[in-house]
Amino acid sequence: MTTHTEAEIESQPSCWRRAVADVPAGALPEPGERVAVIGCGTSWFIAMAYATLRERAGQGETDAFAASEAPAGRPYDRVLALTRSGTTTEVLELLSRTSARTTAITADPKTPVMTAADEVIVLDYADETSVVQTRFATTQLAMLRASLGEDLTGAIADAERALAEPLPAELTEAEQFSFLGSGWSVGLAQEAALKMREASRSWTEAYPAMEYRHGPISIAGPGRVTWMLGTAPEGLREQVEATGGTFVESGLDPMAELVRAQRVAVARAFARGLNPDEPMHLTRSVILSS
Repeated sequence: MTTHTEAEIESQPSCWRRAVADVPAGALPEPGERVAVIGCGTSWFIAMAYATLRERAGQGETDAFAASEAPAGRPYDRVLALTRSGTTTEVLELLSRTSARTTAITADPKTPVMTAADEVIVLDYADETSVVQTRFATTQLAMLRASLGEDLTGAIADAERALAEPLPAELTEAEQFSFLGSGWSVGLAQEAALKMREASRSWTEAYPAMEYRHGPISIAGPGRVTWMLGTAPEGLREQVEATGGTFVESGLDPMAELVRAQRVAVARAFARGLNPDEPMHLTRSVILSS
């Protein structure tokens, strides 16, 4: 029987196509605005990716924060809140106290964020039954990338490839993972690591690729995987393989490579007798009592 998580992972290319074909006009940050992007958990890591991409596109200063850590009093033209559930306490509290124009992206049109933000984008077709977030995260990033003028045709084709290819045993059976990214894929490396922890309780770390040699490489070795999302720094593969560790670099779009990491996380969950739809100690949304 297919789990909800598996079905949601498989649906990502179709969700991305819909997202890039329907970028909302006027609701997203405009060129020149100073923007803070906020979220919790997965949404924070997607915020990191978008913030880097927006600055790289020359559209204005863009910071990404975990909602609980956003600095009070720092001036922004707009706060962009990413929240699948629309109920996360830290996100709603920040929206209630900021004086900036606010936009929220959510999956559920029947939640408090609908009135907490000035403008709301609802991606209900990408909502999920599983607690583990997969397609909503990547669908909103696909829309955000398209809003910056990116053509995601190649990324969507790469995602289909990532879904079709068999998973190597060295990934499903590994003892430890270190995910690496560079630029906008640093956030995706963090998200890949989070998926591995949530779904399969695997020992997983994540770093900017150039930082890996500044200490974390000491954990590399036989039975352990260093997994690059994007293009690896020169010489890093050779250094990891010299330890006896496995180095993974596919050349796929980093967002598509995240899809492959999601699949590995689910496969490892099954191998451990875990249900990826219901990860231990987690709920769909963190709602704190006042």
